[in-house]
Amino acid sequence: MIDSLIRILFYALFLVTPLLMSSLTSELFEFNKMMFIYLIALLITSLWLCKMILAKKIMSEARNFRSAQIIIKKTPFDVPILLFVLSQIMSTLFSIDKHTSFFGYYGRFNGGFLSIFAYVVLFYAFVSNFSLPDVKKLLKISLLSSLMVILWGLPGRFGLDLSCFIFVGQLNNQCWTDQFRPSERMFSTLGQPNWLGAYLAINFFIGLYFLIKSKRLFSYSAYLFLNFVAIIFTRSRSSLMAVLAALTIFVAMIVWQRSKAIIIIIFLISFVGLLATIKQFNRSSINSSSVTTSYDIRKIVWQGAVDLGLRNPLLGTGVETFAYGYYFVRPKEHNLTSEWDFIYNKAHNEFLNYFATTGFLGLAGYLFFIFSFIIFSLRSIKQQKDKLLLVFLLLAYLTILVTNFFGFSTTTIQLFFYLIPGFVLLATKPAMNEVQYKFNDLEKSQWAALFLLVLLFILSLFSLTKYYLADMQYAAGDRLLKAGQYSEAADAFLKANKLKYEPVYEDKLSYALANLAFLSSYQGKQEKTDTQKLISLSDSYNLKTLKASPKNVLYWKTRAKNYFLFYQITSDNNDLLKGIEALRKAQELAPTDPKVPYSLALYYSLLLDSTNELSEADDSINPNDAEVKKELSP
Repeated sequence: MIDSLIRILFYALFLVTPLLMSSLTSELFEFNKMMFIYLIALLITSLWLCKMILAKKIMSEARNFRSAQIIIKKTPFDVPILLFVLSQIMSTLFSIDKHTSFFGYYGRFNGGFLSIFAYVVLFYAFVSNFSLPDVKKLLKISLLSSLMVILWGLPGRFGLDLSCFIFVGQLNNQCWTDQFRPSERMFSTLGQPNWLGAYLAINFFIGLYFLIKSKRLFSYSAYLFLNFVAIIFTRSRSSLMAVLAALTIFVAMIVWQRSKAIIIIIFLISFVGLLATIKQFNRSSINSSSVTTSYDIRKIVWQGAVDLGLRNPLLGTGVETFAYGYYFVRPKEHNLTSEWDFIYNKAHNEFLNYFATTGFLGLAGYLFFIFSFIIFSLRSIKQQKDKLLLVFLLLAYLTILVTNFFGFSTTTIQLFFYLIPGFVLLATKPAMNEVQYKFNDLEKSQWAALFLLVLLFILSLFSLTKYYLADMQYAAGDRLLKAGQYSEAADAFLKANKLKYEPVYEDKLSYALANLAFLSSYQGKQEKTDTQKLISLSDSYNLKTLKASPKNVLYWKTRAKNYFLFYQITSDNNDLLKGIEALRKAQELAPTDPKVPYSLALYYSLLLDSTNELSEADDSINPNDAEVKKELSP
């Protein structure tokens, strides 16, 4: 029963994850997928541990341990995985923002240490509980899920987006902002065109394997046609490049034994195609609409990632802290692009992202795992008689490396990144004998262990549920804040923060309270008393966020915005001085951010006007204005 449940949960992981999205959460796509992965990982781990507890007596009584099923299977990737995980632990411990490094950047979620740990646990649970027939069934389920993703996204290409129909009840594309245009670039339930393209590139080679092995030629041919058309509709050049590169390798592998001349011709053609692609990338950075091309922006961000990694060579700035660390070294050329005020929370190159955030140790661990798998796969292909599945799994894995080079990993792609090595491993090993577990005659220690396991499962599930509910409150608060409903927004942020501690919630709460204080200052005498309480409360939450993340330039900007509002309430120059102090700290962290000097100029202008008014009213210098005079002196 336990084995069956574990298999069903893995099938659900690959069937449901790509389809999940919700308009009630702060991020429509990745957050819901990540929470589902956490849930499945929790369920699988609990069942797996339960299996271990029940198997304890059988394992201890077995004369020949090899005759019993190994509960945790050793793999050729144990050392690479261990070294990689250790590098992530070290980088998290010495991170500039430990909370972000553990949970992931809020808005991306995938990539934090908790998510990496979940993927690694899923890998070991998979190889320890699955067999080759299960792998093939799971791959077919992945194809089914990808087909559903394609069919869901295709109507949006023609102006009839199904997501809009679900979210707002209108069968059109009007529910999306200008950043999301499904009629121009298809993204379906994955969230972004490049993410969809990367997902489909993996499934293209899974489908190609079944086309060759199966007698259902029409079904798999139709799927591959739809898959490739969908990749074209995403207009994701990295995904298309990944498919073409992997196809080239596949053809080369076929003809290598027959004619080396043919393979040379193939590589020459591929080289010409690659040059043409690079030429396409290297076109003028500014097009007719003055929008900087993605390639030109990537070059700038990549340079910043390299500089950030070299600045913190051993362990980087901390797992998933690129959004904050990039400001430290942000090239000034970024200010001349159309995305000059965008927040870049990823380096848009997975390898450089690991270098910038986890240093040489993290990057080395990541590359060691990748090369270990590739070498193992190539050796297995040479040794195995039925090598076709291994070939196509390796090709699917190579597409991940290509798309990750021009972008970054997402939840769905990470599942394949960590579990394709498990697929290959099971395809090279014989199935292990099943062991029957009996619940009768369990020892007291086993009953105690089962009770403790159930208790930990309930507590973990409760925490995960609170996390999801907190994000829903945060999303509601953010919508209310943008609508100017500050009191309701503050209540929502406060509820979110009570459900789960998160500096992002406190930051938004602080700003909502500052705006609420500003509005209440125009009310009666009683409300003015409340204004001071709101100012104090807003400032305390802001100080908490800065204590938790002192090198987050965004929180220092919030402090400056808050004190701008406080000044309008109190007309106290000290509030301007504290705002200037916050902006100066922000400038230390982000020396090339153009918004900071602009804001400083605004503050100094207000300070100068206020000082001149004071001088005209009274020539005597107020002691509180001594610091003002100092600030305004040359």
